[in-house]
Amino acid sequence: MNETLSLVLACVAGGLLGAMFFGGLWWTIRKGVSSEQPALWFMGSLVLRMSVAVAGFLVVGGGHWERLLSCLLGFVGARLVVTRLTRPSGEHPARPAQEVLHAPGS
Repeated sequence: MNETLSLVLACVAGGLLGAMFFGGLWWTIRKGVSSEQPALWFMGSLVLRMSVAVAGFLVVGGGHWERLLSCLLGFVGARLVVTRLTRPSGEHPARPAQEVLHAPGS
C-alpha cells in the first residue's frame, strides 16, 4: 500500500478512535452525574474507552511509528472537534473568562 495512503488512513482511524473516546467521555459525564452510582459509570466507561483506544492504536500502528504518530494526530484532532461540538451554547471561546474574587473587599 502507498505510504501516504496508509498515513492518511491511520489519521482517519485515530480521528474515529478519538471521537469514540471523547464522545464517550461526554456521554458518561452526562449520565454519571445524574446516576445513583456514578463511580460505576465513570470507572466502567474509563476501562471500556481506554481498552478500545489502546487496542485501536496497537492495530493501526502495526509496529510503524509513523502510522502511530498519524493516528495520534487524528485522535487529538477529534478531541478538539468533540470539545467544540459539546460546548454549552452560552460559552464563547473568544471572550476571556471573568475574574473571580474570593476574598471579601477585594
